[in-house]
Amino acid sequence: MTLQTSLEQPAPVRQIANAIAGWIDRLGAVWVEGQVAQVNRRPGVGTVFLTLRDTVADISIPVTCSRVLFDGLNPPLVEGASVVVHAKPSYYANRGTLSLQARDIRMVGLGELLARLERRRQLLAAEGLFATALKRRLPFLPGTVGLVTAPGSAAERDVLENARRRWPAVTFAVAYAAMQGPRSAAEVIEALERLDRDPSVDVIVIARGGGSVEDLLPFSDEALVRAVHAARTPVVSAIGHEPDSPLLDLVADVRASTPTDAAKLVVPDVAEELRVVDTARQRLRGGLHGWLQREQAALDGLRSRPALADPRSLLDARLTEVDALRERARRTLEHRLDRAADDIDHHRARARALSPLATLQRGYAVVQDAEGHVVSSVAGVAPGATVSIRVADGRVAATVTATETATEEGEADGRQ
Repeated sequence: MTLQTSLEQPAPVRQIANAIAGWIDRLGAVWVEGQVAQVNRRPGVGTVFLTLRDTVADISIPVTCSRVLFDGLNPPLVEGASVVVHAKPSYYANRGTLSLQARDIRMVGLGELLARLERRRQLLAAEGLFATALKRRLPFLPGTVGLVTAPGSAAERDVLENARRRWPAVTFAVAYAAMQGPRSAAEVIEALERLDRDPSVDVIVIARGGGSVEDLLPFSDEALVRAVHAARTPVVSAIGHEPDSPLLDLVADVRASTPTDAAKLVVPDVAEELRVVDTARQRLRGGLHGWLQREQAALDGLRSRPALADPRSLLDARLTEVDALRERARRTLEHRLDRAADDIDHHRARARALSPLATLQRGYAVVQDAEGHVVSSVAGVAPGATVSIRVADGRVAATVTATETATEEGEADGRQ
């Protein structure tokens, strides 16, 4: 039934509260899953008051149950237990509060609990929260190590002492949180986010000692897993011992089997690093010494070569070659000059042999008439003509007294 209200006719608070109570009362019983965050048993009261918290969101709702139902649970119900409650919603109009009236409470058994954790793991893995590609490498030497753990716990002592034993100068920023119970996941998330906002923190370690599956349930909380996934700082999970594997181990960047192992992962061992540096120094020294020896041997080899041992030896050899070439050139030039002189003599002799003067020297003469023409026939002159006779050493002026014609037999006919 809908209430008819208006500005002129408003409904009183009691009417609205009773209407809400009536609407909720018409709701049937429901099965609700959650974690018991608080148990309040008041002396002399037959009702036990519980607070049921959602396993993911920060939402809780009051639950009431009879003392008979509460005392009949086996094992006894304690804070932090995971339960499934069959309850009917109820609205208390006098205080305006909503609660659940429990009719049945069933503890979540270990097998069922592990099955639910496995389903949760599969769902988160399908979202990619556990992907290997998202894992970040830890810094070699962090400036400040963030630590989330319980105050005064053995895990805190193990991480601090072992880390400082390995690297005495390491600095820690410790954020305390409950590591067990219904508020554990929320406090760990708050501590993680506080350290993640600190720019000086280079790596965050979440450490807790061993425990039962129920004790380690907060570290499989979906909200915590998502908070670690969203953190900008690398996270190391050091929960429990080697066999323990909460979902936090899967989403963390590095999983440590124990808190002691986490201390070994986040800081290097100063003694081991000094040994590595010393070994590297020795290797460098040995390599440099070997290189110097090889270079010295190469230099000695170069210096032992004749060209460097006695630079003049090359000049002496080249000087000998130059002298030999000079002597050879001199002989060749002399031979060529001698042959050229002989050729000139031969040409001179041939030219002299062809010269008319040479013919004259052998007793021949050239006869020219008065006009200077050479007389080659007796017909060219007449008796009484004046002629010039050219001999080897001069000229003879003569007058033709007679001419004589040579016959075919070589005899001359006398003519006047």
